Amino acid sequence: MVRRMSILVRADWDEEAGVWVASTTDIEGLAVEAETFERLEEKVIAAVSDLIELNGVRFEAPEIPIHIMADHLARIPNPLA
Repeated sequence: MVRRMSILVRADWDEEAGVWVASTTDIEGLAVEAETFERLEEKVIAAVSDLIELNGVRFEAPEIPIHIMADHLARIPNPLA
């Protein structure tokens, strides 16, 4: 299969485990977590590269854009409570 699109990876903060967790529906088999977002990005890039090769997914472009969308909920004390 030849694709023209980029890869969208969702990164969610798992408060209980204290790690970022990455997932995607664009490449089968991505299971990555890391304690920092920077380390997660490194792991995602390496894993996606390996999974593209293992899954035989071909892209038309010489470079494959990977969009990592992060979601992290921050909380502050309510000053009026």
